[in-house]
Amino acid sequence: MKILILCTGNSCRSKMAQACLQHLDAGLYVRSAGTRPAHNTHPLAVEVMEEAGMPVRDLQPHDVREYTHEEWDFVITVCDHARETCPVFVGNVKHRLHLGFPDPAQAKGTREEQLSVFRSTRDHITLIFNEFYHKYIQDTHGHETRL
Repeated sequence: MKILILCTGNSCRSKMAQACLQHLDAGLYVRSAGTRPAHNTHPLAVEVMEEAGMPVRDLQPHDVREYTHEEWDFVITVCDHARETCPVFVGNVKHRLHLGFPDPAQAKGTREEQLSVFRSTRDHITLIFNEFYHKYIQDTHGHETRL
């Protein structure tokens, strides 16, 4: 099962979702990428994922073009429709999904207030990607995934 998670910068939400799915099932091939990748994964994203025992293993953001030559079972966009233009993936994809989350990197305030936003985003991503995993992946191991 190959899953690609896309957003714009590949520094927060897509990295959190990637870490979540890898934590749920180490047998999955999960990658994340951005259309305009940041130079580094956001340090608060790294911190809150480590707190939850789901470390971001691949800390370097990636450009989506690195993955267009591969075939994917799922490509999932995690951008916030209200504020961003979601990336379009032109590669070979069986299923496309959008699971949108506000960008925690936009959080203002003290470090503690920003951490609170990152934790909230992490918890929401964890909940939604757990649901995704149980609906589309766990119950279909060895069977064709049907949407």
